Order: sequence, then C-alpha cells, then structure tokens
Amino acid sequence: MRLIKKLTSGMERRYWAYTAISPLFMVFEVLMENTIPLVMAKIVDVGIYNKDTAFVTKFGLLMISMACFSLFCGAMCGRSASVAAFGFSKNLRKKLFRRVQSFSFSSIDKFGTGSLVTRLTTDVTNLQNMYQNVIRSMIRAPLMLLSGTVMACLINIRLASIFFIVIPFLSLVLTVIALKAYPRFKKMFEKYDKLNMTVQENLIAIRVVKAFVRGEFENEKFDSVAEDLRKNQLSAEKIVILNLPVMQLMIYACIVSVLWLGGNMILRGSMKVGQLISFITYITQILMSLMMLSRLFVMFIMTRASISRISEVLDEDGEEILDSRREKIQLESGEIEFNHVYFSYTNDKQNCVLSDINLKIPSGATVGILGGTGSSKTTLVSMIPRLYDSLEGSVKVGGHDVLDYELETLRKSIGVVLQKNVLFSGTIGENLRWGNMNATDEEVIAASKAACAHDFIKSFPNGYETNLGQGGVNLSGGQKQRLCIARAILKNPKILILDDSTSAVDTATDLRIRSALKNLLPKATKIIIAQRIASVQEADFIVLLDDGKINAVGTHDELLLTNEIYKEVYDSQMSKS
Repeated sequence: MRLIKKLTSGMERRYWAYTAISPLFMVFEVLMENTIPLVMAKIVDVGIYNKDTAFVTKFGLLMISMACFSLFCGAMCGRSASVAAFGFSKNLRKKLFRRVQSFSFSSIDKFGTGSLVTRLTTDVTNLQNMYQNVIRSMIRAPLMLLSGTVMACLINIRLASIFFIVIPFLSLVLTVIALKAYPRFKKMFEKYDKLNMTVQENLIAIRVVKAFVRGEFENEKFDSVAEDLRKNQLSAEKIVILNLPVMQLMIYACIVSVLWLGGNMILRGSMKVGQLISFITYITQILMSLMMLSRLFVMFIMTRASISRISEVLDEDGEEILDSRREKIQLESGEIEFNHVYFSYTNDKQNCVLSDINLKIPSGATVGILGGTGSSKTTLVSMIPRLYDSLEGSVKVGGHDVLDYELETLRKSIGVVLQKNVLFSGTIGENLRWGNMNATDEEVIAASKAACAHDFIKSFPNGYETNLGQGGVNLSGGQKQRLCIARAILKNPKILILDDSTSAVDTATDLRIRSALKNLLPKATKIIIAQRIASVQEADFIVLLDDGKINAVGTHDELLLTNEIYKEVYDSQMSKS
C-alpha cells in the first residue's frame, strides 16, 4: 500500500474517477458474458429441442441485446482504463521530473543522465501499461474465474473438478517463471540505460564525431551496445514466453477432458447437449481468465524491475533535505570565507580533491583563481552556491554558514557562468531573462552591452527575438559565452562567479567585459577562474591552486616576485603573445 501511495500520490481526481469507473463497467461486462451461455443452453435444450421458433426468437433477441450491452460496457471500460493509465503516467513523470530537478549534483552523478532518461520514459511506460491492465484484467479475470467456476459447478460438479487439478500445476509453473525472470529483466533495464547514454552522448557530440570522422567507430560502439541489449532481452524473454504454451496446453487438455467425459455423460443421459455447450463456454472463460492472470503475472515481473528503479529516484534525497538547517536570513553581502575545507566526490577523506582550504574574500573584491587542469578550481567555487557541500570545514557567505541559508535565497544572490555554456531553445531575450524574468528591455540591453553581446545580437534580422536552436547551435562559442555572462549580470547578484567564461573571446573583448562588470556591478564580489593570467592580473588578489591545495595568494606583482609556479606560467604565456 505504501508503494502504491508513493506512485499515485498527487494524481488528479478525474483520473481516480476513471480508475473507479473502469472496473464498474467491467463487472457488468462479465455478468453479461456469464449469463449468455445460460441463455444459449436454454435455446438449445428447450427451443431447438422442442422446435419452438417463438422461444428461440425471444431468447435469441435477449442474447443479442445482452451481447450488445456487454460490448458497450467493454468499450467504456477500455476507454476509462486508457484515460486513467495515461493520467497515471503523466502524474508519475511529473513527480519524477520534479524530483530530478531537486537533485544535488552528487545525486545526478550517482544515477547518470542516460539512466534518468530511461526511468522517465521506458520504465514509466511499463508502469502505465501495468496500471491499465490491472484496472481491467485484475477485476475481469478474478470475476470471470469465480463466476465461471460457480456456474460450471452448478451445471456439473464432476466435470468442474478438472479445474482443481490444473490450477495447482499452473501456480507452480508461474512461481518458477517469476523467480527466474525478475533478475534478468532488471539487468535488461540496465542495458537500456547504457543504450540511452550512448545515443545521448553521440547526439550531443555529433559535430565532434563528424569533425574527427569517427562515425564508423560510433556505429560499431552503438551496434555493440544494441547487441548486448538484444542478448539480455532474449535471456529475459525466453523464460516468460514459456507461460503461453503451458497455458494453451492446459486449456486444450481441459477441453479434451471435458469433451470426453461430457460426451460419455450425454450418451448415458446424465447430461444434456446444451449443458455441455454452456459448460465448454464456461471452462473456456475460466481458462482464459487464468491466462489473463498469468499474463498479468508476467507483466508484473517485468514491471517490478521498473518499479524498483522508479522508487530509487523518488526515494533519493532532494535538495530540500539540504535545507534542513535553514533559517529565514537574507544574504546581505558578498563576503566569502573558507575555513579548513575538505571535499571528496566519494565522501572519503583519503581521496579528497580539495584539502584544508582557508581563504577569505572581502565583499566587493575581484578575485582571480588560477591553477592547472584538475586542480579543482570549479569544485572550489561550486561550494559557494552549495552545488556541492564540503566534507569537512565550513563555507561562509555574508557572515553566515551556507548551510544556514535557504537554497533559493542563497542561489538567487549568486550569479554563475559555468565552464560549459548552456542555452535553451527559445529566443535570445527569453534566454537572457532566465537571470531575471522581470527584467525590462532596457535592463536586458544594458546587461548585453556589458557582456559585449549587444552588437552581434542586433546584427541578427530579429535581434533579441532571434530564435536559438537547441543549445544555441546557431551561435559561435564566444557568442554563447557572452550571452551567458549577460544572463548572469541580469540577476544583479551579490556574488558573480565566472568559470573560465571568456576563454572563447579575444583579449580585447575580455578586457572590455571586465571593465563593464566593474562599472555595472561595483559592489558585487567577482570570482574569475581563468587560464590566461591577463584575465586576472588586475584582480584585487589571485589564488593559485595546485593539486587541490592553495599554493599561494597575492596580487599579480607579489606572485611574480615570490611564486615560481606563477612566474613560470606568466613567462610561458607572455612568450607566446
């Protein structure tokens, strides 16, 4: 019950109404189906036997009317079940998507993008099909089984005893299939994750694939993943497909037994022909209901793996858990302080990527961060807006531990331009207003000018209404970077983090952007991660990271005099310029 509540909570009332109506229609359909054979037996044993045309006509019309009503109820049941199932899947996908939106970076890293896509698509579709079949077949099959058995026993209890031999055997077969199939289906869905990840990775990097002429390599890689999935699908399906032949064997064996025993009873005069015909109809209904239940059982085996995977996402702690210590405080200044901070992606202090970080940044200061590849520059600044939390030590912003802020309050006061420039489908104006949905046109233009983006935006025929392709595919790398900077400026943040965000623009444009930021956001604390010393040499001070530790802190001139690593980097860059 707890699992059902978890999967269906928040579903709209109208979908609950359709869920309730569908079984009601099914009850009437089954009642008609179980009454029709009795009418048919009457027609054969009374009307045809006595050559009473009026009786045959009267009960024939009754049987047709009952069949039409049964057809109507079945159609309405199918429609109601479909609407309810689609509503269930819509609600579940919405819950899953919102849960993923609340994930911290570590949770997203834990699942992986490909796996999350599979869970929101394939796994939810499996549950949708299961939901639809449950509210139809889980009512229909037991009703048919129960009513058919009762009617068959009323006609002839001796013949009905055949069922009681078959049912235990079928139960044993289904149990064996379930135990063998479940782990195979779980493994199969893991292969689906890998397939989705491969496709997603290839489509995102399609330009690189074509530039390096690696299409054939990618085709071979995809073929390998697809073949691996096929083998696992075959491994799982070859167990569950045994269900159908076993069921059909039981059905035919029962029918043959009934015809043999029932035929002998007719010859001895202890049973009528119409009774045997109606009994065969009932036994077919009973066995079909058993087959329906067995199909449901097999579907549940498949869906069980999907339920487990979806539950993992719903049970994962979202960022609201990170707000457990929150207080109603506002971020008043951009002062930042790291006190003996350690960080590890594996939560293992023996495997830290940042060690014993002590750093204080005054409000309004401009700070440059330099370091080689893998020195954890991005990880360091990611702890300021709590994209990651420190393993040990504390990070303070505005005089308060970041753990004391509500995440929304903290992040609204921090503007971040990531290493990877992310834009969304829509117009340029819509993308810029991600920083401030209420920004006026004048504010949008001012931010764009500060980021040196206004001129190239106006060069487009539709200006700020220019529609971007997915991820801004119709823009250059430098144009994307400038739009992302303008978007962050529009937030009017207390802290602005630029993570290598001018790497695709020339030095002159980089200088103009930094000058504009100083004038437009004079009170904001600005943290600039860069590879070029020219991008940070005018900063109030520069932090040099080396192997996850602070190697030195000082101004450009101080570091040139006192730090060999900084001087070496400076000399190498100056010699190239």
